[in-house]
Amino acid sequence: MLINGALVLEHEMPIERLRELITERLLPIPRFRQRIVSFAKKRPRWEDDAAFEIERHVFEVTLPGEGGDAELREVVSELVSSGLSEERPLWEFRLIQNYRGGSVLFGRIHHCVGDGMALMLVLLSLADRRASEGRASEGGASEGGSTDGAGDRAKEETEAEKLSHANPFRELFTHAKPNFARVRDLAEQVMPEGIRLLLQPTDLLKKAGRGMRWLRHVVSVGTLGKLVFRPSDPKTVFKEALDIPKRAAWSESLAVEDVKTIRLALGGTINDVLLTAMAGGLRRYMVERGHATDKVSFRAAMPVNLRSLDEMAALGNRFGLVFLAIPVGIEDPEARLAELGRVSKKLRLSMEPTVVYGILRLLGVLPHALQRLVVRIFATKATAVMTNVPGPREKLYLAGTRIRDIFFWVPQSGRVGLGISIFSYDGRVRLGVGTDAALVPDPERIVEGFHQEFAEMLRRAQALGAGPSTVESSTAMRGIEE
Repeated sequence: MLINGALVLEHEMPIERLRELITERLLPIPRFRQRIVSFAKKRPRWEDDAAFEIERHVFEVTLPGEGGDAELREVVSELVSSGLSEERPLWEFRLIQNYRGGSVLFGRIHHCVGDGMALMLVLLSLADRRASEGRASEGGASEGGSTDGAGDRAKEETEAEKLSHANPFRELFTHAKPNFARVRDLAEQVMPEGIRLLLQPTDLLKKAGRGMRWLRHVVSVGTLGKLVFRPSDPKTVFKEALDIPKRAAWSESLAVEDVKTIRLALGGTINDVLLTAMAGGLRRYMVERGHATDKVSFRAAMPVNLRSLDEMAALGNRFGLVFLAIPVGIEDPEARLAELGRVSKKLRLSMEPTVVYGILRLLGVLPHALQRLVVRIFATKATAVMTNVPGPREKLYLAGTRIRDIFFWVPQSGRVGLGISIFSYDGRVRLGVGTDAALVPDPERIVEGFHQEFAEMLRRAQALGAGPSTVESSTAMRGIEE
């Protein structure tokens, strides 16, 4: 149950500078200095770690050889296969050196600290919106950053200009009483599509707050029954007994403008387009392995955020799930896109996220036997965990060094051995795939299939005459919301 993420930096960063940054920006958040203490007959609780040392949480490793994707895949796969010590706070960062001339900040945080949306904002709170901000405490330039006139400009800058370049997420997590109006305004500048998901007062958010009364009402109308008693997913190469070792892979980045081109020409939403290419990649993998794909469809559990930006500082978990049927048996990408659009539109109007949220809240107080039963039920209903997060539109910097790419991997928990994550940053989209090594030892083949499917969809879209110039600005990437 670890959320793993990578920030790819343009230049190498000294480990000392990273530890300073973590101490300055992450450790003021109380949860990151706390560990979990368990008791025989009581519920676990958070407790300050009296023996906390930054050196036990921030490490350095250097890639061997050429320091390319193959070497990074091996290191990342080894890390995602291991857990964290319960004797200390459940997080760590690895500064991986010698990757394409720069560094990779690889973070690992346990899901009990926070859900994916909250932890993404925590990670972004470490960054700056300008290179000069990250160098300020050093009194000079970091390696690889341009500094011509930076000091003079900083002196001349007004307070209003400084505020406009501030990182909104830092104030959210480190101020006792954040100015939420200012945080929202700045956050919308950095990642408008992602923040839109948090700011809209949806019915889901209101219903989730009604607690057990709402859950009883949902049960009474049969929604929970439909969720529990729907057929189990079929046995496929992606759904068998799991092992401990995991494998991680990621795609090359795709231009958001190309995704818009497909959406405009072939229909659906941005999310539908990306998932259609992903489903095609899974289908190609099954065919390569000699498995039948005719009429095969399995579900992906997709997290749905159920809290606003104002509530993120509390961390913890507040999300529901929807179970989206992935039609891997449909060979034609346009037909697959149409089917995905149909089922995803239906799910957007469903009550599933709030039902699941109520169940997840109950799990903490149910006897262990019932907990295991619920976990088994949920595990049979899904083959994969998938998430799509629209991230920052602008370039960000870490300690003065530009963040070149961001990608991450969702946990594969219980009996679910396939995790797929989509993240957009600075006009590009990246795919992360995590698998159980006993089932899929080569997830990079799934990624190759994803690229082939996307290229075919783009070819068809361009043949119809669609292109970025015909896409209105209002059709900007909206991720899950679409």
